[in-house]
Order: sequence, then structure tokens, then C-alpha cells
Amino acid sequence: MNTLLSSPSTFTSLVQKFFAERLIQQQNASPRTVAAYRDIFRLLLAYTGRALGKSPAAMSLGEVDAPLILGFLDYLESERHNSIRSRNARLAAVHAFAHYVALACPPALHLAQQILAIPAKRYEKPLLGFLSRDEVRFLLNAPDVATWYGQRDRLMLAILYNTGARVSELIGICVTDVTLSAPACVRIHGKGRKQRTVPLWKETAAQIRDWVKHQSLRPEQALVPNRHGQPMTRSNVAERLTLASATSQCPQLKGHAVSPHMLRHTPAMHLLQAGGDCPLARPSKPDYHP
Repeated sequence: MNTLLSSPSTFTSLVQKFFAERLIQQQNASPRTVAAYRDIFRLLLAYTGRALGKSPAAMSLGEVDAPLILGFLDYLESERHNSIRSRNARLAAVHAFAHYVALACPPALHLAQQILAIPAKRYEKPLLGFLSRDEVRFLLNAPDVATWYGQRDRLMLAILYNTGARVSELIGICVTDVTLSAPACVRIHGKGRKQRTVPLWKETAAQIRDWVKHQSLRPEQALVPNRHGQPMTRSNVAERLTLASATSQCPQLKGHAVSPHMLRHTPAMHLLQAGGDCPLARPSKPDYHP
């Protein structure tokens, strides 16, 4: 085997340059993208360490071959219970590294080609559902406002429904991103460094105003923080959404899996049904209290 492929220093150097030079300097990848690749490589290195019986610092490039990557992908599905979509996302990161290796280390070209030949799995995309207006009302009112968590969760759900934001976008909103003077709006930082400004309904703006005032949040702080004042995590948001669904008084939501993406899809459907008008600005039931 070529000494470059058998030397641990070659592999560690390529991994370091892939992040420092390829992602950050050449591609100017966003911090979120770099963090996502970092987490995928943590999983990969942990798996390869167990499979090869050695630490990542002792691995050689020649050992990280296509059969090892296939074993890693099977591990993600069988043991970590990753969906096919998540499996494909992790494979895409490995492919990006293999592309870089093919260019930066020509002796490893055949090795890189074998990894790049691993295909993404095909899967059926389920039809995405959405909540009815009544279900949304029950969901928004589910958190107990007598507790700090309940107040935070009501605001979290209101922002998600109002803006249609992704969870990653929600947890990235800082107080300074919100404009409460008319017209009230929020600046959302999306994928690929893209930003968009979304109008806020009167009810949502009032909730944010009261929340920021009573919590004495600083401009640079997360608008929807955890109990320690730090941004919530994706899993934390999903857990709180599941809790709100389970504790709501709506029979239709009992045992109904409400995902963040379903809630993201819901306001678009309601706006379409309402002809562009705010679906909850004029409640259909007189006993509705935002």
C-alpha cells in the first residue's frame, strides 16, 4: 500500500484541511454547516474507532474505505435508528470529503471513487399533513402559563405558527432580530446564509413584547431560550411540541404525532384557505382567548 494511504498523519491532515481550508476558507461554509459536518464526522470517527479497534489519531486513510463506510451507514440505520433521509445526509458529508481527498491526494483517487460510488437510498416521501385551525388553537393554548416553561412554550408555538420557521431558524432568533414597532416583524436567518423578514400578527407581537419585558432579555440573547438563557436545541423544541400536543384538550391531537415540519406546513395551508388573511386573527369561536 502507498505510504500516504498507510500513514495516520495523512488521514488526520486531510480531515483538518477539509474543515479549515475546504469548508471554511474555500467554500465559506456557514457555522451551522461546519457544525453539522463536525457532528457527522464525530459519529463516523467513533464508529470507525470501534470497527478498527484503534483511536482516530491512529487511523490511516487506506482503512477508511468503501466497506467501512457501508458498515457505518448500516450502523446508522440499524443501531441509531436514523431515517433513510438522515442516512443520506450523512453519506453526502462523506461524499464531500471523498471529493476533496480525490483532489488533494491523487494516490487515494481509487479509494475516493469507490466511496463516491456508494449511492443514496431511495425512499418514499410521505404526504405531509397539517393541523386544522381548531387543532392549532388547542395546541397554542396547551402550555401552562402559570410556569416559566409554559410561557416560553406558548411563545415558541406562536412564533412557529406565525412565521412558518424551521426549528433551526426559530432557535437562531435573537431579541435584536425582532421589530415590535409597526409594522411588527422578525428577521429569520435561514439556510445558506439567506435572511428573510416575516410580518408578525398583533397577537404574536404582544406576546413577544410581554415576554421580553418580563424576562429582561438582552438584545443579543435568544428570544426563545432554555432555562439557562441559552438557545434551545432542536430535540428540545420537538419534545416541547410533543408535550403540548399530548396535554392539549383537543381529542384529535391525542396520540397524534405533531412534528415541527407539520407545524411549519400548517400556516401556509391556512393562509391559502383564508385567501391570504391571518387565519387566527378572527377566531371562529367566541370562546377563543390567545
